[in-house]
Amino acid sequence: MAERPSDVTKVTKLLQAWNAGDQSALERLLPLVYAELRRVAHNQLRGEKPELTLQPTALVHEAYLRLVQITHMTWKSRAHFFAMCSRLMRQILVDAARARRVAKRGGGVIRVSLDADLLPAGTAPDVIALDEALEALEALDPRKCRVVELRFFTGLSVEETAEALDVSTDTVSRDWTFAKSWLFRELRGGRSPTR
Repeated sequence: MAERPSDVTKVTKLLQAWNAGDQSALERLLPLVYAELRRVAHNQLRGEKPELTLQPTALVHEAYLRLVQITHMTWKSRAHFFAMCSRLMRQILVDAARARRVAKRGGGVIRVSLDADLLPAGTAPDVIALDEALEALEALDPRKCRVVELRFFTGLSVEETAEALDVSTDTVSRDWTFAKSWLFRELRGGRSPTR
C-alpha cells in the first residue's frame, strides 16, 4: 500500500483510539487513508462504464457514510480496516446494481471485470453475480473469500494478505489459486476454465 511508514503508525494508533470509543479518531483517520481508499474504489470500479456507476470519490464518500454508522467493530489492523472498506464499497455497488435491475426490470446491470487469471479477456460478470458467487465461496470457505477480498478488491500483496489473515504466504497462494478457479467456474455456470 502507498502510505508512508509514519502514516501507517498513525493509522494504527487512530484505529486503536476508535476501538477505544474515540469517535473523532475516524475524522482524523480519513485524511491519512483517503488516497488509499480512492485506489481501493478504483479497483472496485475496474471495467465499469462511467455513465452507469459512481466515480471513485463518490464511492469513497458513500463507504465513509456507512463506516461512521459502525459502532461495534474491533479493528484488528490497518489491513482489516481496508478490507472492511473494500467490502462496504462492494456492497454499495451491489445495492446500486440491484436498484437499477429493479428499476429497469432486468436491464442496466453494472459490470465488473476480474483480472485475467479469473476470466478470459473481454468477459465481465455483473456485480450481482459476482457478489452471489463470493457469498457462496464464503459459505464454503470464509478464509478463501477473505483472500479474494484482500487480494483483488483491496489490492493487498500475498504477504500483506497473509499478515492480515494471520496465515502463511503459501496458504494465501493456495487459497488464491483455488478461489480464482472456483469463481471462474461459478461465474461460468459450473463449467471448468479452458486454461
